[in-house]
Amino acid sequence: MKRNFLDYLGKEKPDVLCLQETKCGPDDVADTWPKGYAMYWNAAEKKGYSGTAILTKVPPMHVYPHMGLPEHDHEGRVLTAEYERFYLVNVYVPNAKRDLSRLSYRQHWDHDFLAYLKQLEKRKPVVFCGDLNVAHTEIDLTHPKTNQHNHGFTPEERAGFDGFVKAGFLDTFRVFTPSGGHYTWWRPFGDARAKNVGWRIDYFLASSALRPRLTKAFIRDEILGSDHCPVGIELDVD
Repeated sequence: MKRNFLDYLGKEKPDVLCLQETKCGPDDVADTWPKGYAMYWNAAEKKGYSGTAILTKVPPMHVYPHMGLPEHDHEGRVLTAEYERFYLVNVYVPNAKRDLSRLSYRQHWDHDFLAYLKQLEKRKPVVFCGDLNVAHTEIDLTHPKTNQHNHGFTPEERAGFDGFVKAGFLDTFRVFTPSGGHYTWWRPFGDARAKNVGWRIDYFLASSALRPRLTKAFIRDEILGSDHCPVGIELDVD
């Protein structure tokens, strides 16, 4: 809010906007959103931690917080909006941590989150988006060789992403842009962003059934204000 977020929102004018790592709930933020947006929250039980939110111009049929699994649901990491033609799942995937102390939990999360997505997909196609805290392939970060066993690029985390792809979910950005050098997160020091030394860890994935409706996928790397930048897609749902 202090870094021109509302200006960005007014210029971009998304139909739906998903936020991750909000670290707050509705009572912590002044109600100053532009008119025309409904806002939904899933805050973590721990104050100042994790959390997701959705702003939408299009009224969802239903909004569901959590996955329905107590071992995962206290951190506010999943928020699902049901629309007529698809589910939109906003997710902030757990970080394995620098010392990899949460890697085994991360693997458990990936398994359970994929199962949740497939349950939704039995009813209608799914789009899921957010900070997935992993660079999937070597072209998704600047220095793959030196990060082989660092959090965010371990074989285990990458295998979790493989699981989404094998289950039929499309990495929408790669549908249109197969080349490397496109990132969504940069370390906030060492001029990493100016030098474009980064990682692509923010994604939109979609059920393959939605491929005919997918018209665009993009990274807004020119938008400043965070160590991440916005990513998005356009779907033809008419």
